[in-house]
Amino acid sequence: MAIDTIDDLIDGFDFLDDWEERYRYLIELGRRCGLPESDKVPANKVEGCVSQVWLVCEVRPESPPVLDFRVDSDAHIVRGLLALLMLAYSGKPAADILAVDIDDVFERLQLGGHLSPNRRNGFFAVTRHIRAHAQRALAETELASAAAD
Repeated sequence: MAIDTIDDLIDGFDFLDDWEERYRYLIELGRRCGLPESDKVPANKVEGCVSQVWLVCEVRPESPPVLDFRVDSDAHIVRGLLALLMLAYSGKPAADILAVDIDDVFERLQLGGHLSPNRRNGFFAVTRHIRAHAQRALAETELASAAAD
């Protein structure tokens, strides 16, 4: 089954019977993530995660701005959680990113009761970074638009 959207991921989770299988599913999904060593620099590191996590954001010069994210982690489960976030956020306009209710996604996947508090905190730390990039991209677009007027 192709996993291209959050709904695909939720459907896949619903199909699996136990959490051991769901963890394997997340780990497999995490194989999509990865960064070259040149991107694993302090400026790209996400603080607030127990595992090492790196996030790279590229803003496409479109109007409205579209953000592409690339991520990596040194932990397999965390890489799977990052892949989940990429399904929710990457390749979307900044305003759409800000409209995503990631708490709802987290709840629909029933992750709350199956992740350690540290992983949960890391998940939401990455979410805050992604949202900050989207807010910055929108603000820069508004400034450029105001300057052009």
